Amino acid sequence: MTLIPGWHPIVVHFPLALVSTAVLLLLAARLLRQERLAATLATVGTWNLCLGALAALFAIGTGMAAAMHLQVSPAAHQAISLHVRWAMFTTLALVLLAVWRGAGNAQESRPSWLLMIVLLAALSALMVTGYRGGQNVYRYGVGVQVESWRP
Repeated sequence: MTLIPGWHPIVVHFPLALVSTAVLLLLAARLLRQERLAATLATVGTWNLCLGALAALFAIGTGMAAAMHLQVSPAAHQAISLHVRWAMFTTLALVLLAVWRGAGNAQESRPSWLLMIVLLAALSALMVTGYRGGQNVYRYGVGVQVESWRP
């Protein structure tokens, strides 16, 4: 047994928090009229997006390590497969968005509306991915270890 499977439930929260924060900061940078504050928010939002994309890559890695040796029912296996497909799509989208935002523009520049729309779609996909992962745990009991309790 390896320690890596136990890391997935911890790691998955980082992309959720970082990307959600990035969306809020970049949206505020887009909407605010005060140039200096907008530039600061855009910079911090860009960093959050890049770190969120990196965290999503770690989440994929820990998730694949955790799923490697699972013995589950066919229904749970199908649910895990759907979660993995959503995770791969979402991670690819986040990495491409991070490159678009991080390498394509000055980090203090206001994000374009097109970037914001695609970023909101990626955040939605990330939420669906997280929901599907939660369903794997709470509906199918994937990764849950039942130990007998003794007084």
